[in-house]
Amino acid sequence: MDAVPAIDRDVPFERLQLDDTSWVDVARGWLRGADGVYEHLVSTIEWRQGRVWRYERWIDEPRMGAGGSIARPGHPVLADAQKALAAKYGARFGGFGFAYYRDSRDSVAMHRDREMRWLDDTVVAIVTFGAQRPFLVQRRNTRDTSTARDLSPAGGDLMVFGGRFQADWLHGVPKTRHAVRGRVSAQWRYTTKRGRRDTQPGYYQPREFSRRSTR
Repeated sequence: MDAVPAIDRDVPFERLQLDDTSWVDVARGWLRGADGVYEHLVSTIEWRQGRVWRYERWIDEPRMGAGGSIARPGHPVLADAQKALAAKYGARFGGFGFAYYRDSRDSVAMHRDREMRWLDDTVVAIVTFGAQRPFLVQRRNTRDTSTARDLSPAGGDLMVFGGRFQADWLHGVPKTRHAVRGRVSAQWRYTTKRGRRDTQPGYYQPREFSRRSTR
């Protein structure tokens, strides 16, 4: 019998100190009954196809998305998850987002969550449901992809990124070479609005490049 979806408050948290000011907490199996939550979310949420500006034009984002809130969490356990995360990290989350990676071809490129704008002190929490697949983190401003670290979350795993992570590190979900079933992630974001406001275009915003700049 599948486990009733619930937070396992006895699961240990492992902190990975990425540098002096950036860290990630990982709690494996933090949410029990993740497979049932995955099936429920996939079948009941109204998924949307996002669009991103790439190569001087709008293209379909290779994943699906949706939004949630305490009032409409998609599954009751996600309201419990938000309350538990807010209490543990002192974060005032608003709503949260969903991302649905349907198969091995879906992905999101390495990026920072610049839509938050204030990136010097943030908390971003992600719970995954469904298939285990790569989740890469890599220091910003390096071209050496061999330095990327794969957190490889499975169903029910929790990752929490804090400090200057969004300012100094990249994260992404690559395509896979082998077939993999779908995965859904729920994401909560909070910024203290300390430090300097980021003014660069966000992940979903258009960027214009002149012909001279692309040579």
